[in-house]
Amino acid sequence: MFKRISALLLAGLTAMAVASCGSSGGGTTSAGTDGGADSITMGFSQVGAESGWRTANTKSVQDSAKNAGITLKFSDAQQKQENQIKAIRSYIQQKVDVIAFSPVVESGWDTVLKEAQNAKIPVILTDRAVDSKDTSLYKTFLGSDFVEEGKKAGQWLVEEYKDTKDPVNIVELQGTTGSAPANDRKAGFAEVIQADPKFKIVASQTGDFTRAKGKEVMEAFLKSTPDIDVLYAHNDDMGLGAIEAIEGAGKVPGKDIKIITVDAVKDGMQALADGKINFIVECSPLLGPQLMDLAKKVVKGEQVPARVVTEETTFTQEQAKQVLSTRQY
Repeated sequence: MFKRISALLLAGLTAMAVASCGSSGGGTTSAGTDGGADSITMGFSQVGAESGWRTANTKSVQDSAKNAGITLKFSDAQQKQENQIKAIRSYIQQKVDVIAFSPVVESGWDTVLKEAQNAKIPVILTDRAVDSKDTSLYKTFLGSDFVEEGKKAGQWLVEEYKDTKDPVNIVELQGTTGSAPANDRKAGFAEVIQADPKFKIVASQTGDFTRAKGKEVMEAFLKSTPDIDVLYAHNDDMGLGAIEAIEGAGKVPGKDIKIITVDAVKDGMQALADGKINFIVECSPLLGPQLMDLAKKVVKGEQVPARVVTEETTFTQEQAKQVLSTRQY
C-alpha cells in the first residue's frame, strides 16, 4: 500500500512539474510556438533621452507595444554605440522574436547585425539608418527622409532671401557626429543653398542634439563670428539652447538672427509661434504604431517594404499658432 501511495504521489508531482514548465514565460513566448501564435517579444534599443523629440519617440514605442500586445524589452543607450551593441547581443541571447533600434551612428553595425541574422532574429531600423552595404542584415527601415528635411530648410532660406544680393552668413548646429540625421540634414541643406554663392556657411559644429550643447556652441559662434544672419539647427532642442545664447548676447532671435530648426516638438513650436524661430521642418517621433505593425509582419515572415517613410510637413510662425494647441509632443 505504501509503495502504491508513493507512486501516485510521484506521478502527481511529475504532472505538476510538467504543467509549470509549459506555462512559464507565457508572455514572452516566440510567435508560432505552443505558447501562443500571437505572442511577440521585441528588443528595442533607443539612442537615449537627449531631446524632447526622443522622449516622445520612446513614449510612442512603449505605448504602441502595450496596445499591440507586444512584450517590449527596452534599453537606453545613452548616446553610446557600444551600449547599443551590448543591448542587441543581450536580445540575441534572450532569443527575442524581433529586434528594433535607432542607431546612434551610421557605421559599425555589420558584425552584430550578422549575429542577429545567424540567430534568425529579424531586425528593424527605426528613425535612423545604417550605412551597411549588406541590406539583408535588416528587414526594413522606418523613419523620416532626413535629406529631404535638409532640403526643405534650404528651400525656405532661399525663398526668404530671394530679393537680396548681399551675403547671407549662416552658422550650423549639427546633430551627433556620424549620425544619419546629422549627415543627411547637412547634405540636403547644402545641396539647395550651394546654387547661390551669397549663402555662406561660416561656422558649423556639432551640438549633439542637446539644448545645453546648442547653447554652448552658439555662444562660441557669437564670439568668433559676430556677423551672423541665420542659424540652421538640426533639431529644435539645439535651436532652443541657441536662443538662450543669442538673447544672452543682447540680440533678438528671429529678427537679428533668423532661425531654422527641425523636429517641431511643442517647445520648438511655441518658440516659433512666439517669433523666436522663423521656420521648422517637421520630423515626427510618433513611429510606434507603424513599428508594431511592421514587427508583426516580419515575425510572421511576410514581405515588407525595404523603406517606410513617415509623412511630415513644415511650419511657419502663423501655422504654428494655429496648430500649437493640438500638438501631441
